[in-house]
Amino acid sequence: MTDKFDDLIARATRLIDRLEAVLPQPLSAPRWDALAWRYRKRSSGHGSLEPVRHVAGIRLADLQEIDPQKERIQRNTEQFVAGQPANNVLLTGARGTGKSSLIKACLNEYAPRGLRLIEVDKADLVDLPDIIDVVAGRPEKFMVFCDDLSFEDGEPGYKALKSILDGSVAASTPNVLIYATSNRRHLLPEYMKENLSYTHTDDGEVHPGEVVEEKISLSERFGLWVSFYPFSQDEYLAIAAQWLAHFGVGPEGIAAARPEALVWALERGSRSGRVAYQFARDWAGRHPR
Repeated sequence: MTDKFDDLIARATRLIDRLEAVLPQPLSAPRWDALAWRYRKRSSGHGSLEPVRHVAGIRLADLQEIDPQKERIQRNTEQFVAGQPANNVLLTGARGTGKSSLIKACLNEYAPRGLRLIEVDKADLVDLPDIIDVVAGRPEKFMVFCDDLSFEDGEPGYKALKSILDGSVAASTPNVLIYATSNRRHLLPEYMKENLSYTHTDDGEVHPGEVVEEKISLSERFGLWVSFYPFSQDEYLAIAAQWLAHFGVGPEGIAAARPEALVWALERGSRSGRVAYQFARDWAGRHPR
């Protein structure tokens, strides 16, 4: 009888262990010796903060032709790491103009003063309160980085982010800010049919419909908006020259590369900073010192 009872206990223990393995677990603290982490959720529903072993080494001085945007982001980040009031940031505009690179450069610039970064995909924003709870007691300052942020109607991360930014009953955590990039200023698709809910009165006043108000309510909760614009030809060539110099190409080589840089941009259909960087890598690889 005792053997049967012991066997039953062992089987029940194994069953409980298997159930615990598949049930969602509270987010645990990672090792804090990294500069950046990615939040990853497994198919089992377990989330974890995984350290980034090789952080991109881009510096603020590497980013050219975006000085006004750089100044605003740097000023806000300086306030943040100094313990002064600072805003959540939304960087919007043309693709390849340095939005994400600027955030990574700020991490490298201010990491010695305690700045850290946590990258969160938009699909995992529903877990943002758990992430903030884990880091709330730390002495470091954390940028929660959401890259290429945009939503379709009904996505759960949309309301979760709204609540964290300015709608939760919980007080904001002073060592956490949201830095997000997007090609959409209002983060949601907008349709012409939504303007039909506007009404026009005899005195000319326009009353926006509730649908449109909902569309713009998320982006308005970011305290700082920074817009990026397409580069002119001269700006594109200046960025390409800067990256060529970064890869060790001399002044004569940079001058010789100009015609190919223009052709490269024409073939890609874009004069962005990303295209200039890709051209510089190609040129420097084909013309080693």
